[in-house]
Amino acid sequence: MKGDYQELVDEISALLGAPATLENRDFGLIAFGAHDSDDDTAMDPVRTRSILTRRSTPAVRAWFEEFGITRATGPVRIPATPDAGVNRGRICLPVRHRGTVYGYVWLLDTDPGPSERQLASAMEVTARIGDLLSEEAEAGAGLAREFRAALTAERGWRRDMSLTALRTALGPSADGLHALVCVTPWPDDDPPARPVPATAALCTVPGSTTDDNAVDRGPGPSPGAVDTGAHPLAALIRLRSAHALDPALTAASRLRDMAGGRATAGIASPRRGLAELPASWHEASAAARAAAAQPRLGPVAEWSAIGPYRMLTALPRSVAHDSVVQDLLAATHTELARTAEVFLDCAGQAGRTAASLGIHRQTLYYRLSRIEQLTGLDLDEGEDRLLLHMALKGTRL
Repeated sequence: MKGDYQELVDEISALLGAPATLENRDFGLIAFGAHDSDDDTAMDPVRTRSILTRRSTPAVRAWFEEFGITRATGPVRIPATPDAGVNRGRICLPVRHRGTVYGYVWLLDTDPGPSERQLASAMEVTARIGDLLSEEAEAGAGLAREFRAALTAERGWRRDMSLTALRTALGPSADGLHALVCVTPWPDDDPPARPVPATAALCTVPGSTTDDNAVDRGPGPSPGAVDTGAHPLAALIRLRSAHALDPALTAASRLRDMAGGRATAGIASPRRGLAELPASWHEASAAARAAAAQPRLGPVAEWSAIGPYRMLTALPRSVAHDSVVQDLLAATHTELARTAEVFLDCAGQAGRTAASLGIHRQTLYYRLSRIEQLTGLDLDEGEDRLLLHMALKGTRL
C-alpha cells in the first residue's frame, strides 16, 4: 500500500513539475516527492519538520486548517507566512472519498504556478488516493473493533470468541511477539488515521479506566489508568526481541505527542500471541497511571520499572488512599509528609534522609516524632513503615 501512495505522489509531482507531499488528515506524513532544487527557501521549517519527523505540530495543523482545507473540494492556495515558519506559499489539494476528507497533497506555490488544467489533472489523482485511504480506513476500523472487543470482553466464552476474531484479523502476525502500549488521555474517540511504525492494531477503549475490581478484567473498566474521563488509546506493537523494546518506546513517544502534553504512556511486558492480552492491558494502563502519579517514572513508563505501583494500581481507591495519612497530608504538614516519604524511600537511613532533605539529623528526628504523633504509627516497626510508605505512594494515584 505504501508503494501505491508513493507512485501516486510521484505522478502528481510529474504532472505539476514540483515535488508533492501526501499527509493524512491528522497531518501524518505518508509519502513525498524527491526535492532536488538548489533553492534553500523551498525547505522552510514546516516542510523540513514534516519530512524529518513524519508529522506536523498541532499548531501548524490548526494554522493550515484556518484556510478551510477541511471543507474544500478543490485546490486551496495558502500564502507565505514567515512568522509561522511557512517561508513559501502552498497549494493544498484535499484528498476526498465520497465527501469525506482523508488527507492532503501539498505543493510549494511558484510564480507562475501550475495551470488550472494541471491542477484539475492532479485532483483526479487525489481521488484515486482517496479511494486507497478510504479502503485502508475501513480495514483499520474493522481491526480496531476486533481489538477493542478482545480487550473489553469479560472472561469466558465472549473473551475466547473475541480473541479468536482478533487472531483471524491479524493473520500470522497474531502469534508473534508484541508489547501493549496505553496512552491516556487520548483526545479523540478514534485512534490516529495512520498508525505509527510496528503497529499491529490500534483502538480507543470506551469508558473510564478506574474500576476497583480485579486485575484480569481488561480495560473496560480496569484499575490501571488515569481518571480523566477521556478514552485511553491501546496500541499493539510488534517486537523482534523481548529484550529490545525500542519499537514500543518509539510508538509510545509518538502517540503521546499526538495526544498532547498531558498524556502519559505505559508499556506492558512483552508477550507472544494474544492469550494474555487482558493482562497486558492491565500492565500497560497501570504503568501509564503510575507515570502520571510519579513524574520520575514518566512520561513513558514500563510495567517492569514502576516498583510498588504495580501493586498499588491494582488496589481499590478506598484502600490505596488509607486514612492513616489523612492528618499528615493537611496543607500545614506538607514538609512532614515529604520528610516521611523521603525517609522511607531511603530505607529508614537517617544520614541519607537528612542529606537528601538538606537538614540536620536532629531536625529529622524531631520531624519523625511529629509524624508518629500525627499517624499513630511506630516508625521503628517494619509493618508500620510499610503501611505508611504505601499509603503515601497511594495518595499520588
